[in-house]
Amino acid sequence: MFSRRDNLRAAASLAGAAVAAKAGFAVPAASPARNGFASPITPVADAPFQVPPLGYRYDALEPYIDATTMTIHHDRHHGSYVAALNGLVEKYPELSTTPVTALLADLSVVPEALRAPVRNNLGGHWNHSFFWALMVPGGTKEPAGELKSAIDQSFGSKANFIEKLNAAGLGRFGSGWAWLVVDKNGKLDIFSTANQDTPLEKGARRVVLGVDVWEHAYYLKYQNKRADYLAAWWNTVNWDQAAANFAKTPS
Repeated sequence: MFSRRDNLRAAASLAGAAVAAKAGFAVPAASPARNGFASPITPVADAPFQVPPLGYRYDALEPYIDATTMTIHHDRHHGSYVAALNGLVEKYPELSTTPVTALLADLSVVPEALRAPVRNNLGGHWNHSFFWALMVPGGTKEPAGELKSAIDQSFGSKANFIEKLNAAGLGRFGSGWAWLVVDKNGKLDIFSTANQDTPLEKGARRVVLGVDVWEHAYYLKYQNKRADYLAAWWNTVNWDQAAANFAKTPS
């Protein structure tokens, strides 16, 4: 029997997942039997943007990512982008009705005075929602199928691929992200973006994998040792989700 608390958690998870699906990114369903409880984020009633649930416990990725970092990163940092977005809807109603991916792919449609806050906050919302789904406790450790073949063809091996993506993350001065994408020519490509810029505005056909290299993603555990964080992060990668992102037909 579910308790009232369990029912509230389930309702929050379903609401967050529905918003995420509408926005154009996949969020894994919570699995209490395997991963513990979903993140207890309660959606603000009627708000167009919500923080999607993690689908696993805050401590589920330890020892690689600690529970305190996950709690602050998910609830406060991602939450701040969502709160800002909901505040921007009053000034720009189309923000809540236009697909997130369409706006991020062509920010020129956003009024110039709002373009920077939309890029920062909508980009932060999309990037983080994508990121949470790319991590899983106890997942498969290797890419498989078509994704593995594409990585081997493009980079020679998984080890070479990881080295190149880590280099992109380490080479990003200040805050940002490192990405594996399918480019407009259908080829795998690796690059980094600054701040909360997304690969969508760079014309990526599909985004396969990305890692957050903002200090808030790792500083509590790794301090300034970004290389150590990146090395540990690969132990959390949800390769099944990455394979699904690779196979996804562009909209």
